[in-house]
Amino acid sequence: MDTAKLECDATGIDEMYVAVNGKKLRCGYTTGSCAAAASKMAAMILLGGEKSDRAEIITPKGTILSLKIEDIGISEDRVSCAVRKDGGDDIDATHGILVYSSVSRRTDGRIVIDGGEGVGRITRKGLDQPVGNAAINSVPRSMIREALDDVCESMGYSDGLDAIVSVPDGAVISGKTFNPRLGIAGGISILGTTGIVEPMSETALTDTIKIELNMRKASGDRNVLIVPGNYGRDFSDETEGLNGDTAVKCSNFIGDTIDHASRLGFEGFLLIGNLGKMVKLAGGIMNTHSRWADCRMEILSANSILAGADAETAERIMSCISTDDALDILDEAGIRDGTMEEVMKKIAFHLNHRSGDGMRAECIVFSSKYGKLGETPGASELLKRIKDRVR
Repeated sequence: MDTAKLECDATGIDEMYVAVNGKKLRCGYTTGSCAAAASKMAAMILLGGEKSDRAEIITPKGTILSLKIEDIGISEDRVSCAVRKDGGDDIDATHGILVYSSVSRRTDGRIVIDGGEGVGRITRKGLDQPVGNAAINSVPRSMIREALDDVCESMGYSDGLDAIVSVPDGAVISGKTFNPRLGIAGGISILGTTGIVEPMSETALTDTIKIELNMRKASGDRNVLIVPGNYGRDFSDETEGLNGDTAVKCSNFIGDTIDHASRLGFEGFLLIGNLGKMVKLAGGIMNTHSRWADCRMEILSANSILAGADAETAERIMSCISTDDALDILDEAGIRDGTMEEVMKKIAFHLNHRSGDGMRAECIVFSSKYGKLGETPGASELLKRIKDRVR
């Protein structure tokens, strides 16, 4: 995301945009914002206030949202309202769903927030909420509480309220999210740290990585297996004898993953990935997305010279499209192993420079054509420790 200019007025989200790679994209609002607005209107109606087709809330970033209320249900002791999730130009599995809140009175002065149908339950340690709680994260809980407090204060009511958040389609939708993998059962999570969905937000991806690392740490792991994606997971499964499902997927965010793992106090960090991404680490590039840098051939060409390549071989590598093509040239010249030894030295240096003194960072690199290409000096030992832990 190259800029983060927001344009918003008090009428809602329609005039809020973010610039991504030079394009103007419309922002949306989170399930947490939906739950807060639905809760506010339900409480207003329950306590005798004026019914409206919109509810105003203030997000943690100070943005005023005026969200449309749908499907109002009124009974003698309970009122429910719904707000439809809008992901803006960042469409995901929850875009367009109705988030309900059903509010009723209490007699003990407390405000209690819980999840109902379609809202997941926490089954594993290390997540935002304790085991057994509804998967309504801390910021949305705070937003809901503040919305209900505002209504109670404005109407002079002090006896307390129950708010049950539900998503009728949540159980089905959760299968399209990370929730089953994270240990959130039975539905989606009510999420949002700012109340606003910014299109193409890298924060959402890195937050998921952090959650998975938190879970691994909370489960007692001292060493963690990291893969960029499915190729690394499958190689871990099929070649290294690991359970790839225990790996944390880091996508392109290798540096951010190292930083958080180090902060959590992991002893070891084993990264297993395809050469196409991993070779960039040899140049100290810790976000491997092509829009940040693509010096794969420059790195392979330079290291091939260190391994004894002549100028013609180095030049041929520079003209390659894929790392497998470059490996073919290196193999033909008889210097594939030597080149990878040089590459692995540099990967080891940059990984451990990033991780600092507290955590060992090791790496295994492979290609789909040639299999394992190289590993850093302590990778085998760390691999054994991780295998022993998951058995």
